[in-house]
Amino acid sequence: MAFPKGFLWGGATAANQFEGAWDVDGKGASTSDHCTNGTHTTPKRVTIGFEEGTLYPSREASDFYHHYKEDIALYAEMGFKTFRLSIAWTRIFPTGMESEPNEAGLAFYDKVFDECAKYGIEPLVTISHYEMPYALVEKCNGWEGRECIDYFMNYATCILDRYHDKVKYWLTFNEINVGVMPAGSILSTGTIKGYEGSFYGVPDEPQVRFQAMHHQFVASALTVIYAHEHYPELKIGNMIAFGGTYPLTPNPDDMLLNQEHMQLNNWFCGDVQCRGYYPGYMWRYFKEHGVEIKMEPGDLETLRKGTVDFYTFSYYMTNCMSADPEVEVAEGNVLSGVKNPYLEASDWGWQIDPKGLRWVLNEIWDRYQLPMMVVENGLGAFDTVEEDGSIHDSYRIDYLRRHIEQMGEAIEDGVNLIGYTTWGCTDLVSASTGEMAKRYGFVFVDKYDDGTGTLARSRKDSFFWYKKVIATNGEDLA
Repeated sequence: MAFPKGFLWGGATAANQFEGAWDVDGKGASTSDHCTNGTHTTPKRVTIGFEEGTLYPSREASDFYHHYKEDIALYAEMGFKTFRLSIAWTRIFPTGMESEPNEAGLAFYDKVFDECAKYGIEPLVTISHYEMPYALVEKCNGWEGRECIDYFMNYATCILDRYHDKVKYWLTFNEINVGVMPAGSILSTGTIKGYEGSFYGVPDEPQVRFQAMHHQFVASALTVIYAHEHYPELKIGNMIAFGGTYPLTPNPDDMLLNQEHMQLNNWFCGDVQCRGYYPGYMWRYFKEHGVEIKMEPGDLETLRKGTVDFYTFSYYMTNCMSADPEVEVAEGNVLSGVKNPYLEASDWGWQIDPKGLRWVLNEIWDRYQLPMMVVENGLGAFDTVEEDGSIHDSYRIDYLRRHIEQMGEAIEDGVNLIGYTTWGCTDLVSASTGEMAKRYGFVFVDKYDDGTGTLARSRKDSFFWYKKVIATNGEDLA
């Protein structure tokens, strides 16, 4: 199972979960900055104002803003070929509505990209990753407002113009398909004007959600078009949260339910961004759910013209689907379903399915025939620091090893897989629960859920294991 020469091994982070410095050097408040911490059993909340005595973990996060040189040096030590990160929209345009960018914010990312270049690390940049200016939530209910397209394009074209000679690979929206789910209103579309409450308590308004997603589709396509016209050497991709599901039984009702679930949750956004049009099954869905997408002349042409160059996705788990309301439900974050009796689960109840990754890779490849990257995959777990400072995370090594093995199988199947970035290569704040205890990294960050910690970095056992994996291009997984 030979990984191709030049395979892009690396790790992934997001500004709102990793960067910190939420109000430093002119940065404005994003939706993530309005989210409190939470736990596995107590959901995080979103607040309109900031509550005294409440922890908002994205404010400091892992403080990459002040540790970027140290962090990138650690990635270089592991041998990273690529580093996936996101740019914070509010660091460039604090409210999203400014006509001129914040130069201090632009200068920060110049330094980050230059540091990557020093070690020969290729940046993979997500333009919008689970945050948007909170001022745009208040002004136009986030992406529900058509004007958000223009605000976003002002931002996207600015960073493409600034960094086109430093960044080759770009992703438009992180896990854009999360917008089909109510929790996506906080994470993705920002359609939470006036809302305070639980992460899982946002009112479900399908008309608002899908209208907001249409505006994101148009913005994504316009970004691709702009990049192709101005910087043809750039490659622009999408990013999908792929939650593969199986029918629990051969019952035709389970089969059809699973097909519908896969279409809505996994295929819809990829079909629009890779094929350039709304698939027929979604027009039926809109009709049956009372959704009427308001479009402007030229929108459909824009979607056709602005298809992506490559396909990327996150993969953590699979679930089952059943028409039987009595079956046991599995745990997850925004992705959930019926428990699979053949799978084990993580500490957070996420079902572990390495072979499912091979299946998903083949399904995506057969559908789109585009180069692919797995840009998030990892195990959130409790890590224990021993007295001598060591962290023995054999459970993480085992999880990653089994998934990498299945990626190799998919490559043997003929899938054009060009890169793999594990999620949270350095410990960071969980997007779904807002906690630090759910750790993913090869690098431990001394930061805890009460807000304490020195932010010191230390290497886990998995750090040295992944270094060996990269050095052998995936041949030595022992």
